[in-house]
Amino acid sequence: MERPGVRRVVAGVSGSLGSLTALHRAADEARLRGADLRTVLAWEPPGGDLAHRGGPCPAPLAAWRRMACTRLLTALEDAFGDAGPGVPLECLVVLGKPGTVLLAAADRSDDLLVVGAGARGRLRRALWPSVARHCLARARCPVLAVPPSPLHHAFEAAHRRNTWKLPLDTRELAE
Repeated sequence: MERPGVRRVVAGVSGSLGSLTALHRAADEARLRGADLRTVLAWEPPGGDLAHRGGPCPAPLAAWRRMACTRLLTALEDAFGDAGPGVPLECLVVLGKPGTVLLAAADRSDDLLVVGAGARGRLRRALWPSVARHCLARARCPVLAVPPSPLHHAFEAAHRRNTWKLPLDTRELAE
């Protein structure tokens, strides 16, 4: 529940490793500022907006919304465990494009919007627009783009090895 007159730190959450890193940073910023933490997960139906424009059946939309709620709760559990973030928390699950939803959630000039910067390459940039760039270009409040954790690259390398069924030397993860 939003408390009038209290500063907010708004964190975009998707459940990815990058968003969990950003979520931790957002909780730290909220503690430092004496602010509330507002977590936002934007979701779209499979197939995008066009898939349900012709008069959606409410049952699939409700199921997709429940899955989005579960994803947000799982991300919060993964990030903070049972202890929680240690600051007042508001959770939002909103139908829409992530950049647009985050900008609507961080609509006050004294908000701080925290997003994961993500690992970006040319191919990813071409196929998936950056939510962080969208927010940085259009936000009315300060935006903090959090780079991926150093462990993120190690996990991606291990995932690639598993995908290609290559042997994994666990000593590489300890470096």
